[in-house]
Amino acid sequence: MSGIEKQLTLDTRHIAKHLPDTPQMQRLLQREGFAHVFNDEATMLRVAQAIIENGEFTGIIRNHQRYGLYFASAIGYRIDINGSQIPLHDGEIKVTGDKYHVIPRTRPSQ
Repeated sequence: MSGIEKQLTLDTRHIAKHLPDTPQMQRLLQREGFAHVFNDEATMLRVAQAIIENGEFTGIIRNHQRYGLYFASAIGYRIDINGSQIPLHDGEIKVTGDKYHVIPRTRPSQ
């Protein structure tokens, strides 16, 4: 079975850190040395909907239910502190309770 069957609400606290050039993304970049960023908000919303409809349950990792999906076209990029970028093709939804947030990834969480 694929997709997410239960009713979820987008956790808006996590949106800005995964969008390009936001203060939250810049803070994450400075703190961690890298950030995983969607191409834009429309891509983020499209990825979230695709995972909700067709994503595969990848397990409970670090206390979050996770669902993922691979996309043929890059959905975002991993940027490091030096400005280097790696295209990202994997999307993941992390579920906590009835809330979720979506993340572009280099590969599924382990």
